[in-house]
Amino acid sequence: MYECETDGVLVRVKPDFLDDQSEPSQARYVWAYTVEIENTGETTVQLISRHWSITDSKGKVDVVRGPGVVGEQPVLKPGECFTYTSGAPLETPSGFMCGSYEMSRENGGRFDARIPAFSLDSPYDRTSVH
Repeated sequence: MYECETDGVLVRVKPDFLDDQSEPSQARYVWAYTVEIENTGETTVQLISRHWSITDSKGKVDVVRGPGVVGEQPVLKPGECFTYTSGAPLETPSGFMCGSYEMSRENGGRFDARIPAFSLDSPYDRTSVH
């Protein structure tokens, strides 16, 4: 599991390679990743938007931006957690992801909560360095 804390928001990520959804002969490798966002601070926060950078082992970068996560913009009171699972396909057998969530505090202030960089490794990559 990978984790990073920013201004009272702890983000944990656990990636899983999905062999049953991948087609190596067609350059399709798929991962699921489960994210847990915990408010470790003293004020209520809301996740407004996401920004992901997904890099494959050839250096190709895909940037994903959008409102919320999985159709939600969760509000987290102190001590609360929000967990969701999403997925990412690559054309190579390994890569990595990183990013941030734009968060809003109940007083109107905004900040970016970092998502820790995490590796996407499959059993099809013999020279994995991630």
